[in-house]
Amino acid sequence: MTTTPAPYPLADVAAAITRARAKASDRPDPPPDAICTPQKYAALAQESRTSAWQHLNDGDLPQASNKAWDIVAETVKDISARHGTIIYYYLDIMDVIDELARLAGIAGDTDTASWIRTTFLVASSLFHNYHENEFPKDLVRFGLMECEELSELLYNRFGVV
Repeated sequence: MTTTPAPYPLADVAAAITRARAKASDRPDPPPDAICTPQKYAALAQESRTSAWQHLNDGDLPQASNKAWDIVAETVKDISARHGTIIYYYLDIMDVIDELARLAGIAGDTDTASWIRTTFLVASSLFHNYHENEFPKDLVRFGLMECEELSELLYNRFGVV
């Protein structure tokens, strides 16, 4: 994915994120000591990007995989927080991704909707690799690049400018 059409209307994105959080009404709120600000999440996404490449270059594939996942997770948390909804749990992240992909599909951008879901599965598989350490370096590198591209797409299309 290299094209960047205009972002979706902010009200539509906020509604999608609210729908995602409503799916999680049985999940507790973030711990009270969690500092949940868009700035924190944006910084963590950027730190994860830098750290992922460092770990990959050092040959620490589990940590590179974990940090690649973190790029996506922190991006989704940042975008959600910028639209007024704090998310914290893995299932919340998955629900937001699903709703944002759904929004793209409703807008007629079915290729992007499919790509968002598929690339999220790549990120999730890298999180699995953090625990299992099964992927070769080239596969982790590919996944890391896909996670970076997903983060950029999410910011460009659903973020608050």
